[in-house]
Amino acid sequence: MQPLVLFDMDNTLVDRQLALARWATSFRARYGLSHEDEAWLANLLAERAVPDHFEVIRLRFQLVESGTDLWDRYCADIAAAVRCPSGVLEGLEALRAGGWRIGIATNGQTDVQWAKLRATGIADRVDAVCVSEEAGARKPEPALFAEAVRRCGGVGDGIQAWMVGDSAVKDVGGGQGAGLRTIWVDHGSTWPQELPGPDHRVPDAHAAMDLLSSLGPRRNTT
Repeated sequence: MQPLVLFDMDNTLVDRQLALARWATSFRARYGLSHEDEAWLANLLAERAVPDHFEVIRLRFQLVESGTDLWDRYCADIAAAVRCPSGVLEGLEALRAGGWRIGIATNGQTDVQWAKLRATGIADRVDAVCVSEEAGARKPEPALFAEAVRRCGGVGDGIQAWMVGDSAVKDVGGGQGAGLRTIWVDHGSTWPQELPGPDHRVPDAHAAMDLLSSLGPRRNTT
């Protein structure tokens, strides 16, 4: 059976914070809001975005659109704002060509996460996707990782699965709790000393892909 790696999406494969900043600037300009309003929007959605947030936004700015319409437009606009570096897409292709199965394990709302996956081209380069909303579990809960592994075809005897992500708690801690080996994308951050460390740490997703490629399917066994 082929080795398996799960990737986080936001701030691992794509820069969610940059996309959110672009969206907030566009939203401010569209509705004639202030820079303080733009900062409020970015802060509201910094950790996650859900449909209920857009009813709050509608009421705050007295917008005529419904909260549902604002959410639908957000999904389209944030997907258009997200960028995936070409090296990341090439890295995903190289891993698959090298015999890896690849899954996405991401927290978030199903519609917006799939919009980003399709817009960036990531969806075409992975074997399965597991989004917390439709899976009924969120990282770091082991159930999210178990479902992602299942959708990728599972793991047989002697095959070790990996989790790659930027969150020490959600990705690395959650992956460890689910029995996965882990690679932390540190973006130059310091590891929280109170937490068990990852198997490897790298500066970005492309470096993680290079590391996995160097391990190779035959060497990625227990």
